[in-house]
Amino acid sequence: MTAHNSTTHTGTAAPATRPAAPMTMAAALNAAIRDAMVDDPSVVLFGEDVGPLGGVFRVTDGLYAEFGETRVSDSPLAESGIIGTAIGMAIYGLRPVVEMQFDAFSYPAFEQIVSHVAKMRNRTRGRIQLPIVIRIPYAGDIGGVEHHSDSSEAYWAATPGLTGVTPSNPADAYSMLREAIASDDPVIFMEPKSRYWSKAELALPVRTAPMNQAVVVREGADVTLIAYGPTVKTAIATAELASEEGLSIEVIDLRSLSPFDDETVSASVRKTSRAAVIHEAAQFGGYGAEVAARLTERNFYYLSAPILRITGFDIPYPSPKLEEYFLPTPDRILAALGTWEWS
Repeated sequence: MTAHNSTTHTGTAAPATRPAAPMTMAAALNAAIRDAMVDDPSVVLFGEDVGPLGGVFRVTDGLYAEFGETRVSDSPLAESGIIGTAIGMAIYGLRPVVEMQFDAFSYPAFEQIVSHVAKMRNRTRGRIQLPIVIRIPYAGDIGGVEHHSDSSEAYWAATPGLTGVTPSNPADAYSMLREAIASDDPVIFMEPKSRYWSKAELALPVRTAPMNQAVVVREGADVTLIAYGPTVKTAIATAELASEEGLSIEVIDLRSLSPFDDETVSASVRKTSRAAVIHEAAQFGGYGAEVAARLTERNFYYLSAPILRITGFDIPYPSPKLEEYFLPTPDRILAALGTWEWS
């Protein structure tokens, strides 16, 4: 099937601007997929239970009824097959948006993603592009059982040829997903499960900063907290708590893990001279290690203290009863900042 003979949209086109209304991240993602499908008949959606059910998190709710089974379809429980099919579709002119139902479910597709999705453009000297968006609900804080709360972002960020992004709020979720679907290169789009139900007032379509840019979400003078996805909210809560003690914390939302926005993050670190990275994944070999090393190399003479990492522990993700002890919290972050020599 090519882009030219895919089923065309028969529903009501999205108005140019919709009135502002409270919207969850899940609803913003749904709107982004729908609007992309309205605008471009080559965009197709498939994955496990994304059709009539609307996905386990209802991110794709209503899209099957609107666009039909030739553009929205359920797949077998075979993640490697999902990605292999997406590769073939992309080669023949479609723009697949696929869902890995949970973070750890993406591992059976690892070989396809790393060996083919990430390398195809380089292998063919640019003759073949793979405009594939791989949506991965990731991270914890939802009471999930084993294989349902992994933070696998370091795998994707360490793979050349992949763009890896993660929104932390509904506005970014919409804007970044639209940009990812429009990209001619493959994008790993990591959706923090614990933020699916966060709300914001949105008037769609909304355009935020380009998806490869970090943003300063809270200004501060004493410390830079670097966060992404689910930990941005934690970092902001930490900054609010610290302000009561007279500590001014700047919070950066990375948004893009690969590529990394050196300019924005380094500017903040040079201003405050102290920084800490927060993520849910285990610390050893985690994404924060790359961030700390990169910032130290570029800003060593501006630093007043070593860059800290406040993360999950070096264990497999724990059972739901224990995850509150595993995840970084404002109290744990402030305790870590207290280990610096302050002068």
